Amino acid sequence: MPSTYTTNGGIEKVATGEQSGTWGDTTNLNFDIIDRITNGVGTINLSSSGAAHTLTTTDGTLSDGMYRVLVLSSASQACTITIAPNDAQKLYFVKNSSGYNCAFSQGSGANVTINNGDTGIIFCDGAGSGAAVTAVAEDLSNLLTSTNNLSDLASAATAITNLGITSTAAELNLLDGSSAGTIANSKGVIYGSSGEVNATTLQIAGSSITSTAAELNILDGVTATSSELNILDGVTATTAELNYNDVTTLGTSQASKVVTADANGDVKFANGIVETVYALTGTALNPNNGTVQTKTISGATAFTDSLSSGESMSLHLTSAGQYTITWPTITWITGSGNSAPTLTAADTVVLFKISSTLYGVWIGSSA
Repeated sequence: MPSTYTTNGGIEKVATGEQSGTWGDTTNLNFDIIDRITNGVGTINLSSSGAAHTLTTTDGTLSDGMYRVLVLSSASQACTITIAPNDAQKLYFVKNSSGYNCAFSQGSGANVTINNGDTGIIFCDGAGSGAAVTAVAEDLSNLLTSTNNLSDLASAATAITNLGITSTAAELNLLDGSSAGTIANSKGVIYGSSGEVNATTLQIAGSSITSTAAELNILDGVTATSSELNILDGVTATTAELNYNDVTTLGTSQASKVVTADANGDVKFANGIVETVYALTGTALNPNNGTVQTKTISGATAFTDSLSSGESMSLHLTSAGQYTITWPTITWITGSGNSAPTLTAADTVVLFKISSTLYGVWIGSSA
């Protein structure tokens, strides 16, 4: 039975009973192959390869593809190095000193390029025609230089720089003495295991917050948006003034409190409603000036309608019987139908509007 060979290293496996008297030579060669596979450093001269080079592992023969470490040299141009055979699994440490970028390929799968001057670790999956090359690490050229030796603690600043840390030692020391969940003077804040932070004093823009935790917890459950809360920004009301809003029952008036409406929009007044009587100087009938208005007539007068639907007012006229009074379009409610009243020296008229219709009721004369 003839010899067979290992797939990845090409090591000869002597068949039982074969190579009598010569198997020692084969064994010695196998040891040389194993030595090269495990520790061998080989220079791969690319001077005559041009754009393509094949790195071959030949069964039972010391060959370049068996080196563990590949040192590329003397390339004349960028070169693609093909690993053969494509069913051999390989692990290479590569140093590219060839002068050009070199790509490693094994099949139609992915390739890896080691740039000129760089080092890298690659492995080939040996998957046949679709084999791929993968980088375990690329550009290792600066990892072993003395400036990156972090075990040398002679210069902490250099070690920090090599780690890519931009914080100064003083900034890093802000964590020295910090306690999780508790704020320490002049130290960094570290959240507790539940995300809590205990502070003695909280300040905003230099002003200390004097509210207690219980007082702040009143806001717990508030559904106002940030925009709605920002309405409070700039509020100058005092505590007493804000407390005017502290009412017992919505919709029921209360002494020294704001007037509110209930869920139906209704307002119940505990006591009477007191209004300032408005002395009308113009001719516009407008309840916004007050629902109780007076006017002394001193000449012909033409009133105008400024009421909206649902509004009403009472108008007390003096000396109206001496002059011509012109009303806006009014539906008069009287015992004898829709007719304007005959005014005297002192009259009271109630006006109200429903939809677009203005109604008038002559209460009577006090003259």
